Amino acid sequence: MSYLLSTLFLPKSRGHLGKRLISRFDLDKDSDPQHYGIGLKELWDVAPEKHEQGVVMHGLGWPLTETGSTGGWWLYFDENNQVSFGLVADLSYHNPYMSPFDEMQRLKTHPVIKNVLEGGKRISYGARALTKGGLNSLPKFTFPGGVLVGDDAGFLNPAKIKGTHTSMKSGMLAAEAIFEALQADRQHDEVVAYTTMYKESWLYQDNYESRNFSPAIHRMGLFMGGAFTFIEHNLLKGKMPITLHDSLPDYDQLERANHAFQPTYLKPDGKLVFDKLSSVFISNTNHAEDQPVHLKLTDPTVPVSINLPLYAEPARLYCPAGYMKW
Repeated sequence: MSYLLSTLFLPKSRGHLGKRLISRFDLDKDSDPQHYGIGLKELWDVAPEKHEQGVVMHGLGWPLTETGSTGGWWLYFDENNQVSFGLVADLSYHNPYMSPFDEMQRLKTHPVIKNVLEGGKRISYGARALTKGGLNSLPKFTFPGGVLVGDDAGFLNPAKIKGTHTSMKSGMLAAEAIFEALQADRQHDEVVAYTTMYKESWLYQDNYESRNFSPAIHRMGLFMGGAFTFIEHNLLKGKMPITLHDSLPDYDQLERANHAFQPTYLKPDGKLVFDKLSSVFISNTNHAEDQPVHLKLTDPTVPVSINLPLYAEPARLYCPAGYMKW
């Protein structure tokens, strides 16, 4: 009996293995550059009289607009008088002094959000990277011996800030394609049926309808891009007759620090506004004290010799856990 040797790679946004595989097999040669965001989330217990279970709120604009950045926020009313609140900041931002964590803290002072959270108790915090380039940035999924699924490929719907269902569906499609290959007693080949199944599934339609969201916001800005997106999604139902592309990588959009506005962020009060370290304390993050360092720099001189003098070292601000400090 012969066996199909195929591995599914899906770990996370810009995972080490996925990144190397995409480069080794040139899987993104026909794709737009991938784009990323950072999502920060808090879970709150709020007063019963302020809670409306099932209510979903999305928004964009302030405070990110003050630094010329883009992104959006959500407020979901869950069960048991709990709400999920969070902010996604696009990593294509220009201002090196912009701090995504502090922007989220500042957002909580907006009257709409403050009215819900004030008097409540923050019970959890978390953050993660998002692969949000959408359909135009998807790489080729298959290569000899393996396939890309989930965030390693980038199936998230950026317009809805939803990716769990898309990742699960991509895994199901890959499994079905591999099973068919096993049934046909094939081995060592490329599971190309996975790509065909994707294009015939609701997942492709979901990605297609939101294909212009990230390029519109990045290229047109928050307000013009938001207007474009409103027309596409609410009036044309994802059937815009044109497809936008965003060919500039996120890292190429950062401007020099000596040209940038420095925002003033709020001091933590421990009630509504918090600091990073107290946030990490309630993030349920566990690690061994002697575990190997997972952040490794190809050239450790770059942060001090280049990033610090030219860009005020933005890593000290975009890191959601405060690990990168000077």
